[in-house]
Amino acid sequence: MSERSPPPSAYENLLRDEFLDNLDEELEMELDDARLDALAAEPASGDTDRRSYFRELLRLQSELVKLQDWVVEHKLKVVVLFEGRDAAGKGGAIKRITQRLNPRVCRVAALPAPSDRERTQWYFQRYIAHLPAGGEIVLFDRSWYNRAGVERVMGFCNDDEYEEFFRSVPEFERMLIRSGIVLIKYWFSITDDEQNRRFLARIHDPLKQWKLSPMDLESRRRWEAYTKAKELMLERTHIAEAPWWIVEAVDKKRARLNCIHHLLAQIPYRDIEREPVHLPERVHHADYLRNPVPPEMFVPAVY
Repeated sequence: MSERSPPPSAYENLLRDEFLDNLDEELEMELDDARLDALAAEPASGDTDRRSYFRELLRLQSELVKLQDWVVEHKLKVVVLFEGRDAAGKGGAIKRITQRLNPRVCRVAALPAPSDRERTQWYFQRYIAHLPAGGEIVLFDRSWYNRAGVERVMGFCNDDEYEEFFRSVPEFERMLIRSGIVLIKYWFSITDDEQNRRFLARIHDPLKQWKLSPMDLESRRRWEAYTKAKELMLERTHIAEAPWWIVEAVDKKRARLNCIHHLLAQIPYRDIEREPVHLPERVHHADYLRNPVPPEMFVPAVY
């Protein structure tokens, strides 16, 4: 009588889920439409139907390209803030937004901790250098709201600086809007259990361990302090001119789709008509000879 295999443990299920998510990310990053079409023929699995997810992601990304053309044509200035707890999925959403856009139009600002010099500047000063010109979109992967979150919880600012931030930020954002900037603010929301699960997955995944800093690990211990800071931040900075939008992010795929769908609805846009593109004939010269390339200059064909 053959022995039955033991049921998979919670840890094994965790690693399997993360592997499938990594696989999905790799497939999404492929520009080979044939592979995506082949994937769409596979049976559905997981929390979100993978076929529907890929189809909808590609549809939304095609709309993002249209939005990008509209922003360039009309010289719009767009700023999108992505905030949330560590491992909430901000980076994954940003990656899907920028995936098929022109990096000279849509860029990401992910600022490191301030330098000694920057700590003596006006708090908002280092963020201003990253604001868009006409025809640009800037996605802030964390923003000036660091002061209301990590800086407050970790003690990197004092009470006076904290209160001054809340006095200043509404006027700062109103100033940006008066200058013609479209400002959109997202908070990615996950549960206590889901953050714990994602942290465990990163600990056991050598490709993602770099995402875990000592600050991230400490933030896990201070979950409740971050919750209080977040609630106060949303209460004091949710203004009519620049409201907060909460993205339910426990399901990564649904969060990405919902965020992109909502972002597209914030800026009225239409198709930009363009002249048809025709590839010109290449010019040939009878006396042109291509110079030989020494074999040692080639990258070895290992694959």
